[in-house]
Amino acid sequence: MTLPQNQPVRSFAPGTPERASLMAEIDLQRANPRRVLPVINGRKVDTGTATEMREPHAHARSLGSYASAGAPEAEAAINAAMAARHDWARMPAASRRNVFLRAAELLAGPFNARLLAATMLQQSKTAYQAEIDASCELIDFLRFNVAFSEEIEAMQPLSSAAELNRLDHRPLDGFVFAASPFNFTAIAGNLSLAPALMGNTVVWKPSERAVYSAAFLMDLFEAAGLPSGVINMLPAENPAPIGEAVLASPHLAGVHFTGSTAAFDRIWRATGANVSNYRSYPRLVGETGGKDFVFAHASANVDALVTALVRGAFDYQGQKCSAASRAYIPLSLWKPVTERLADTVSSLTMGDVSDFRNFMGAVIDQRAYQQISGFLDYAATAPGHRKLAGDSPSDNQGWFIPPTVIACDDPRSRLMTDEIFGPVLGLYAYPDGKLAETLALVDQSTPYALTGAIFAQDQAVIDQLSLALRDAAGNFYINDKPTGAVVGRQPFGGGRRSGTNDKAGSPFNLLRWSSPRTVKETFVAPVSHLYPHMAG
Repeated sequence: MTLPQNQPVRSFAPGTPERASLMAEIDLQRANPRRVLPVINGRKVDTGTATEMREPHAHARSLGSYASAGAPEAEAAINAAMAARHDWARMPAASRRNVFLRAAELLAGPFNARLLAATMLQQSKTAYQAEIDASCELIDFLRFNVAFSEEIEAMQPLSSAAELNRLDHRPLDGFVFAASPFNFTAIAGNLSLAPALMGNTVVWKPSERAVYSAAFLMDLFEAAGLPSGVINMLPAENPAPIGEAVLASPHLAGVHFTGSTAAFDRIWRATGANVSNYRSYPRLVGETGGKDFVFAHASANVDALVTALVRGAFDYQGQKCSAASRAYIPLSLWKPVTERLADTVSSLTMGDVSDFRNFMGAVIDQRAYQQISGFLDYAATAPGHRKLAGDSPSDNQGWFIPPTVIACDDPRSRLMTDEIFGPVLGLYAYPDGKLAETLALVDQSTPYALTGAIFAQDQAVIDQLSLALRDAAGNFYINDKPTGAVVGRQPFGGGRRSGTNDKAGSPFNLLRWSSPRTVKETFVAPVSHLYPHMAG
């Protein structure tokens, strides 16, 4: 079997057809606010509530509203998923795969501008950031997961002349709960589609901060021919009642999660408390927090390092789970690195993402704005912090946090250890002669282990750094930024407090949604219970 090619990334340069169609779709969506309803068993359910969906970079502008689901809708979604499971689990695997291959082609075609525009408008992504997410990565998830599922189906045990052995790759015994984040439309899609591809049915709670693009995802799945009840979408302003209902259900078979470490801890505790009530032990698959690092050696290429810091820390306003948030720079490179970094950061443009000239948009909402601003206030008043680049935040028109670089005298400052999830980069200058001690700081000063990058030219040094930081990141980059994992090329996930490291974008993740049955067929069965050694 041949793996598919990754979806090409388009430029959206002036004069290109993709730019024209995307700009027209943005205008169309802004002119037509949308009412989003929960989808249960293929039917839209209006709960009578209305929560506004707004553009983060222009928070006075509404994209419409959504009806919030609660405990009754969660119970109905569970029942729908369990009812749909019978036929979906028994559908030929090739037929299930066809649904998602069709979704990939629809997304590459008529649905493309729709999902890109929705992602730009509600999640404040630039055209390029939306392209690598809602177009390329999601298309890759759809196509590569199909290929990976074929690989898994082909994994069969040995047989002999007297017997035939095979693995029956069944779905889990129950339903899967998918809880997705705001920052990647592709992740929101994959959290549902990966279990569904393997024959499971899903109750999906999208982030309350990304309901708008989630509705377009449901449109895509329905247009691709996904049967009713296979994926049930429950938007909710208050997600707690939904979580309580699904985690208490005896039919819970798995959780596919991306979000905060604290939220995954709550899920883990709830499943532990309910474990004796479940029909089977639920599979818990989660990607959580991070405090992703860049470590520079004295031999690093300064231009490449600065570019990686800018893109790694400030692409999508630092709201990627893989975003660079702390960097360790040797004193011998401190002056050239910080000067070039400050100059570059001061030139970054920020504003409405529908203005394609902007490098950045806004952070997702007021809650994020206040949380990130709190870190900046701390750095402005606590001793040992010096702002090297960055203006003041502004919430007049949108939730704008300018890209900010702060030098930290203490490598254990909050800015070097706490997850910020915004465009704030902490820098620590380390003495060139204290390489081993600084590597130990990188490895041990935070509880996370999601992504990290090193910059060095000497191969012996690269080997040394790689070994010292082997447990510090699940995705490790050499002379590149710690963001931008591509499906099929860099399977994604981290360990420690960053998650279960089940590697989205690989067969390893799909295996978590399968419960294989071993089947042995004997051609000529024994007709006597006696063994040869028993003969007198």
